[in-house]
Amino acid sequence: MSESVPVRCPACRREHVYTAPSYPCACGAPVTPSLDDRAGPTLVAHRAWDADWVTVSCGSCGRRDQWPQPELGCPCGAVLRIAVAGTRSASPPAPEPRPAFHPVTIRTARDAVTAAALYLRWLGYRDIRRADQRPPSGIGLAARGLVAQVDPTVQPASRRDVECLWLTALTEDSGCVYFSLAGYAEEARERADALGVPLFVLDFTGTPQPVNSPADELHASGR
Repeated sequence: MSESVPVRCPACRREHVYTAPSYPCACGAPVTPSLDDRAGPTLVAHRAWDADWVTVSCGSCGRRDQWPQPELGCPCGAVLRIAVAGTRSASPPAPEPRPAFHPVTIRTARDAVTAAALYLRWLGYRDIRRADQRPPSGIGLAARGLVAQVDPTVQPASRRDVECLWLTALTEDSGCVYFSLAGYAEEARERADALGVPLFVLDFTGTPQPVNSPADELHASGR
C-alpha cells in the first residue's frame, strides 16, 4: 500500500502531503518506495541520472529494479526530491536472473497486444503504452527508448511493414521490435536482418518466439 508523508517546501515553507507512487514489478506485484519521514526534502537544482533513479526491492519476489526518484512539484516553482528509506541513488544493479515469463493465451487481437506488452515488460521495458503514431498495419506500442508493432492479422508481415517500423524508430531515436501472429515474408526477414530489427512470432500460447539474430540477442539480454 502506498504511504504518505508530510513535506515542507524549503523554498516557500508551504506544507504538502506526498503519496509514494507504485510501479509494477516483473513478477506482477506492485512496488512502492518506502519514504523516509525523518529526512526533509531537497531542492532539485539540476538533473543527473544517478540522482533521478533509486533501486528498490520487490517485497514479493525480492527483485531489485530501478524506479524514478520520488519528487513533488511545489506551486512556488520548486521541485522537491523526497527521501527514500533503505535505498541509495541508483547505479546499475548487479545482473539477476529474470523470473520465468508467464504468457497469456491468444484468442483475440487484444490478447496478442497484451502478450507483447507483457513480454516487453519481462524484458525490462517500463511505462508501456499505445504508440502516439499509428502504424500502417497492426497496433503500435511504445516504452522509454522503444517502439513496437504488434500485427495480429493472418497475413505475414511484409518488407514495407518492417521498414515503416524502422523509420518510425529512427525518427524517434529509439529501438524497435516487431511481433507478428502470422510470421514474416522472406523479404521482410532479409530486410529486418539488414536493419537490425528484432522479429518475433507470437504463438497461440502467447509466448513470443525469436525468428532472427537481433531477436535472439534481445531475448537473451533484455533491455
